Amino acid sequence: MVKNMQPIVVLAGGVGAARFLQGVVAALPVRDLTIVGNVGDDTEIAGLHVSPDLDTVLYTLTGESDEERGWGVRGDSSRALERARSLGHDAWFWLGDLDIGLHLTRTEALNAGLPLSAVTTQLAGALGLEDRLVPVTDDRLRTIIETPDGDLDFQTYYVRRGHRDDIVGIRFDGAAAAAPAPGVVDAISRAAAIIVAPSNPLISIGPILAVPGIREALLARSVPCVAVSPIVGGQALRGPAAEMMRSLGLELSPAGVAGLYDGLIDAIVIDDVDHSLAVEVEQRGVAVRITNTIMRDAAARRHVATVALEVAGIRLSA
Repeated sequence: MVKNMQPIVVLAGGVGAARFLQGVVAALPVRDLTIVGNVGDDTEIAGLHVSPDLDTVLYTLTGESDEERGWGVRGDSSRALERARSLGHDAWFWLGDLDIGLHLTRTEALNAGLPLSAVTTQLAGALGLEDRLVPVTDDRLRTIIETPDGDLDFQTYYVRRGHRDDIVGIRFDGAAAAAPAPGVVDAISRAAAIIVAPSNPLISIGPILAVPGIREALLARSVPCVAVSPIVGGQALRGPAAEMMRSLGLELSPAGVAGLYDGLIDAIVIDDVDHSLAVEVEQRGVAVRITNTIMRDAAARRHVATVALEVAGIRLSA
C-alpha cells in the first residue's frame, strides 16, 4: 500500500511498457497512477483509427491481452480479416474481430468530434481500467521513418516491411503544432515520481517528448524521474530499438539510452549483465540501479517495477 496515495506518472509505449505497468499495478494495490501513452504509432486502417500503444496498455491492464503475441485480444478471431482478403482487400495489418469492435467504437466517437483523450477515457472505463490512461496529445502526431529509399509511416516500416529497412532519421509529423492532452502536464507537475517505462526510446518515448510542453514539464520537475533501460546486453528485448539505434549510430547500451534522455532523468535501472557500464552511465550524471530487468512473468514484472519505484522515492510497505 502507498502512503498518502503519492501520484505517479509513467511515460509508456508498447509491450514493454504494458508489462512493466502490470508490475506497477501489482506493487501498488492502492495508487494514483497516470499513464501517458504514445500516439506516434497510430494509424488508419480501412477507415478505422487504430492506437496500438494505447490499446496494448489497455488490453494488458484489463486482462484481455494476448500474452503470447504481446498485442491484440486473447482468443480473438480473424474472420472479418479473412473475409476481406477473400474479397481482394490488401489486409496487411492484422486486426482481430474483437479488436475491430474497439476501433469501430473509437472511430465513431472521434468522427462525432470527441478528442482522443475523452474517447480513451470512455474505452478504459468500459473495459474496467482503474488507472488513468491518456494519450500524450489529442492532435494528429505520426512517426515517420526516413530511409535511403524514402519516408515510411511507422506501421508500414514495422509491420508491412518487417522493420528490415535501414533508417537515416526519424521525425514526428504534427508534433510541433501539437498540444499536450488535457491533464498531462498537470499530472507531471504534481507527480511524486515519474517513470520512463522500458520502451523504445526513439519511437515510443520520442514522440511523447516531441510534444511541446512535455519536455519542459520534465525539465521543471522537482521530483525524481527514473528510466528503465529497454536495452539489455546490447540487444532490445522486443521490437526494433536495437536496429534503429544501430542504424542511427547511437550507442546500443544503457549509456546510449541515458544519453537520449539527457537532462530528463535522474536515474536509470539497468540489467545485471550491463553492470560494467554503470560507471559510464554515472559519468553522464545519471544514478544507476542494477538488477534483473527481464520481465518473464508476473513476479519478475513486479520486481522491476518495485525497484524503479523505490529508486524514484516511492516507498512500499511490506
